[in-house]
Amino acid sequence: MAYDLIVIGTGPGGYVCAIKAAQLGMKVAVVEKRSTFGGTCLNVGCIPSKALLHASEVFAHAKHGMEELGVEVSGTTLNLEKMMGHKDATVKSNVDGVAFLFKKNKIESFIGTGKIVAAGKVSVTAEDGTVQELETKNIVIATGSDVAGIPGVAVEIDEKVIVSSTGGIALEKVPGQMVVVGGGVIGLELGSVWSRLGAKVTVVEYLDNILGGMDGEVSKQFQRILAKQGIEFNLGAKVTGVEKTEAGAKVTFEPVKGGEAQTIEADVVLVATGRKPFTAGLGLEEAGVVLDNRGRVEIDHHYATNVAGIYAIGDVVKGPMLAHKAEDEGVALAEILAGQHGHVNYDVIPGVVYTQPEVASVGKTEEELKAAGAAYKVGKFPFMANGRARAMQATEGFVKVLADKETDRVLGVHIIGFGAGEMIHEAAVLMEFGGSSEDLGRTCHAHPTMSEAVKEAALATFFKPIHM
Repeated sequence: MAYDLIVIGTGPGGYVCAIKAAQLGMKVAVVEKRSTFGGTCLNVGCIPSKALLHASEVFAHAKHGMEELGVEVSGTTLNLEKMMGHKDATVKSNVDGVAFLFKKNKIESFIGTGKIVAAGKVSVTAEDGTVQELETKNIVIATGSDVAGIPGVAVEIDEKVIVSSTGGIALEKVPGQMVVVGGGVIGLELGSVWSRLGAKVTVVEYLDNILGGMDGEVSKQFQRILAKQGIEFNLGAKVTGVEKTEAGAKVTFEPVKGGEAQTIEADVVLVATGRKPFTAGLGLEEAGVVLDNRGRVEIDHHYATNVAGIYAIGDVVKGPMLAHKAEDEGVALAEILAGQHGHVNYDVIPGVVYTQPEVASVGKTEEELKAAGAAYKVGKFPFMANGRARAMQATEGFVKVLADKETDRVLGVHIIGFGAGEMIHEAAVLMEFGGSSEDLGRTCHAHPTMSEAVKEAALATFFKPIHM
């Protein structure tokens, strides 16, 4: 049976692309190697980690944060098995939801390993070894990414003692000591989960700051907040070895700038050094599909590879490895294949770190503007001066707005604070329409809300804030 479109991979990019294409009238099939849909994100990434982040935050709040509110709780205990049950139920609900959407949109699914035989042909190898070949007008590679490991260091990840994010969301007990290799989003999110549940967490990061390309001022304050929560940091540190021991594992590292090596013992080591495009076994070389020097599928502005009829989206191509970036690319590509004008604005893709407090960002950082020689202005407002934040004991953090010095057009917004991941979207909408800090500052915000801090930061950018 021939299809208009076959999507290989059903993560956020793949399943959204398939659904949008079906909505636009195409005959669509998907190929998925897992027994459930949703890819890394829904099965072992974004969704389960957020379930644990929320549950661990509730636990920590019940244990330490309610007395001042007049809510006295005694004898708070952790039932890790039940918490993991909540995580698993959340995952099942989401992956079942994708299966329902496929059925609703008449999308056919094939469970097995997909391989591009040639332009217009995909083979699917099932778990029992049987192979079937499918024909299609177009193929979309949406196979996502895999754990990157530590460059230059051989590490045997067993998902019990030395774990990736996959094992990091499924530990059977709270480790006494946990070392997190990598101070990026995944490491800090999962590190904060186990720290709240009782682990002593140490982060070892190659760079001199956490969160890589995040705004420097945000990064520094965020590190101070996490340190206050009990997480220790070794920055500017190059990991040279990770190995299992009789008691657990050990991590050896040395200063990037030179110096003596150190070794930390741990019950669990979480390797969270980023992710790499997953292209193994897809038959790309045989099909003639070109990869770049970082192993990503090369595409043009319409997501087309060098082979006619083969496209790619999401983590497997250039750009930030974010689920929502992949989703938008999936929609844009489906529209392009339907003869429409699909488009993604890569200058307005928000990023969120789902810790407590959250960190959210959209657009340029101050460091990027300086490097580009751009003339800009800055407005900031702390949550300490926000009435709702005081009422909620959520006064940590601030909002920072960056705008063009001449035109006042907003170039970037950065938030660290409770609910930052929700608040960032009014900045994204503003920037999508080329709005100014004055536009935002003159927009009426409900009182009392945390979002008033966004308005005040905008007021501070083009003139002066009211409440400072």
